[in-house]
Amino acid sequence: MKTLRLWDFIAFSDNWLDCDTSTLDEISPSWFDRRETLQKNSQEYDDFITKLKRRHAIETGIIERMYDLDKGVTETLINEGFLGALISHNDTNIPKQSLLNHLQDHLDAVDFIFDVVKENRHLTKGFICDLHYLVTRHQEFAEGRDQFGNKTKIPLIKGKFKERENNPTREDGTVILYCPPEHVDAEMDKLIVIYDELTKKKVNPLIVATWVHHAFTTIHPFQDGNGRVVRLIASLIFIKNNYFPITVLREEAKVKYIEALELADNGEPQKLISYFAEIQKRNIEEALNIKEVSSNSLVEVTNIFKLKLETKQKERKQKYEKQLSERRMQVFNYCERFLNEYINKLQNDFDENVKFSIIASNPEETEEQHYYYRQIVNYAKKHNYFFNRSLPKAYLKFKIELFDNKKYELGITIHHYGYDDSVIAIGAFLEYKDIAIEDDKDTTIPLDIRPHVISIKDDVESKEKNIRIHLENILTATIAQVASEI
Repeated sequence: MKTLRLWDFIAFSDNWLDCDTSTLDEISPSWFDRRETLQKNSQEYDDFITKLKRRHAIETGIIERMYDLDKGVTETLINEGFLGALISHNDTNIPKQSLLNHLQDHLDAVDFIFDVVKENRHLTKGFICDLHYLVTRHQEFAEGRDQFGNKTKIPLIKGKFKERENNPTREDGTVILYCPPEHVDAEMDKLIVIYDELTKKKVNPLIVATWVHHAFTTIHPFQDGNGRVVRLIASLIFIKNNYFPITVLREEAKVKYIEALELADNGEPQKLISYFAEIQKRNIEEALNIKEVSSNSLVEVTNIFKLKLETKQKERKQKYEKQLSERRMQVFNYCERFLNEYINKLQNDFDENVKFSIIASNPEETEEQHYYYRQIVNYAKKHNYFFNRSLPKAYLKFKIELFDNKKYELGITIHHYGYDDSVIAIGAFLEYKDIAIEDDKDTTIPLDIRPHVISIKDDVESKEKNIRIHLENILTATIAQVASEI
């Protein structure tokens, strides 16, 4: 029998500190400011958080194979709440009432961690055991093995650490060995001590939450329910630091989550860090498009409007405007420099049969602000965000002219994203140019490249690496598309 022991006495190693957290860091400053405003004024934001909680409650049970639930019904339950009338017999693989019981247990557990954050309670073993009891409240059995190694169901101990080994078998027959029961109590003490030390040292919360998640999974302190509990603990750490709960979607569980965990088991935590950053950024981008004024009361709306005007007058001081302007220009310069480097390489690689050129307009060229307006509006609609048209934008037009008079224009635009004026997006669209086609006819060729969204509230130099990666992805998709049409 092949075995693999994932657990060793836990410790925090420096390779975690070497991980790249820039995906989340580059948008966080604007989000933290925006979050304060939304919390004060926006009912829409409250609804957004409620839906995030419901999504977590549903998806966490699906990836643990506790139940299946139709995707369409999932969205209905997220929007409307956990109502039995919304679920039919064919929507799930377990009795409806059992499903509702599990969903409510998971939702109560998510609410519990939000309450713990409000009360500023410390992470303790008692709290972790309380969390386990909540998520397993309606689960009576766990999967185990008898003395002959056969699968069997054993009574689940709720709210207490395991009393027997819980070593699952992979599809290839490998038995995974977690922390033995006799070491669990001490290891959980150590996990909490290390967490407190990392917090005091102000280690990046993305690293802290991901490390705690991974360390907990190697201990596997409960007989069952470890995945549900650890995602809640990681969520608690993120919420304490003004982020969102971690929700692993069913379609991402195997291809992103499990693979990243296995790499972390082998001492390579970057992919797990990047995946958790991706989840957070996805939620932030959605939240940045929430309107802050969503009250139905005329008096309340008037007061918010007045307060916002006063706040904006303070923010619009010369220093603030100058900083935003300078940082917009920095981002533009990064993009222009990269494209010029690339075009020089292309001109050396190709003969005179292909002509490449760049036309650029920086954010300060007011006469060019109308250019690509329609394309940006359509691009923003496609990717479901608000394009702030009142603020300066820039573009770079990458032109490709082929020997047979085929012409393509790659438009790369730098424009403002969402309702906070310190957030910008770098978007892209490819257009086929032909004089036989009417000018007002849409000739856009879909590239399926999502915008790269960053904050310019703080220094943008650290964001150059990810900007370059985004531009490389844009050019890769563009050249592949043009090549496919030759």
